[in-house]
Amino acid sequence: MEGSFPGDGEGTPSPASEHKRGGWITFPFILATMGCVTLAVGGWTNNLIVYMIEEFNVKSVDAVQIWNVVNGSTIMFTVLGAIIADSFLGNFTVLWISSVISFLGIILLLLGSTIDTMRPPPCVVTSPSTQCITASKLQFSVLYLGMGLASVAGAQRVVIPMGADQYDKPNHQATFFNWLIFTMYAAYCVTATVIVYVEDDVSWALGFGLSAAAIVVGLAVLFSGSRFYRRVKPKGSPFLGLARVVVAAIRKRNVLVPLRNEDYYCGADDRGSTVEITSTLKYDD
Repeated sequence: MEGSFPGDGEGTPSPASEHKRGGWITFPFILATMGCVTLAVGGWTNNLIVYMIEEFNVKSVDAVQIWNVVNGSTIMFTVLGAIIADSFLGNFTVLWISSVISFLGIILLLLGSTIDTMRPPPCVVTSPSTQCITASKLQFSVLYLGMGLASVAGAQRVVIPMGADQYDKPNHQATFFNWLIFTMYAAYCVTATVIVYVEDDVSWALGFGLSAAAIVVGLAVLFSGSRFYRRVKPKGSPFLGLARVVVAAIRKRNVLVPLRNEDYYCGADDRGSTVEITSTLKYDD
């Protein structure tokens, strides 16, 4: 991890504040938020298959399939969150909204692991078989709703481009990304060891509670540094430009393109600084 942490306060001044936005002053806030996001997501996903098997009497194959759907949904929300951030709301807004929604989902998982009526009774081992009661539709509904809301955490990955927006120089961005990756994997190691151990050997409620607490801490850190962030304004939906291309292509579908090279001109003007492209086009009546 090369580079230093210059306190140069780089960034353009905000019209509403005397402080310059962006720069290394945002570094601890972004990294702490990223660490908390990783702790929260890994805390409830890493052991989700075991949780469904042990607490909801779900068959192993079904539990793996459900986990695959949850994992795919998290990735989908990562892409969707990036599109919404770039097109409409911005990274900061998408980050805190997705954090709140994910927090609500983890709270549902926490309640399901705490309240006995929200999950089926444990399986009864009777030789030579094991008798298990399937969870009710209401119990599964609460479980799936919790996992669905918690999967919105994928949109929290907008913290990565949000952090990159704070720096102008490529070497500063490279240093930031080095520390970001280190923080992310260090937090993931904690979730894969400490939190999984807590869920397996202490209680599921405490494990989910640690994930929820990580989101709360992450939000607190995120908002505490809000006056320092450089916020890039959304540039509009890229799909609008693609739609214009499709419409233009349909409207000009009858345009006859000249085949002679003489009908085209591509070159510099007398000063050698301007390039013009002209052609003679004929339309069908």
